[in-house]
Amino acid sequence: MKKIDLKVNGMVCSGCENRVKNALMNIEGVTKVNANHKKCLVTITAKDEIDKNNIEKVIENLGYEIIKED
Repeated sequence: MKKIDLKVNGMVCSGCENRVKNALMNIEGVTKVNANHKKCLVTITAKDEIDKNNIEKVIENLGYEIIKED
C-alpha cells in the first residue's frame, strides 16, 4: 500500500470533503480517501505507486489549493 498526505486549502465543510473523496476515488488504483476540512488534510491510499501530480491536479480542478510543504 502507498499512502500520500496532502495539505489542501479551501475545504470548508463535509460537502467539500465528499467532493474531494468522490473525485479521487475515480482514479485507478486509489483504494481509500480520507478528507478532513478542519485539518486541511487529504490522505490517499493506493494499491501501488500513484502519480502525485495527477492527484494534485484533480484536487486543484475542483477549486482547492494544494499547500506545498518545503
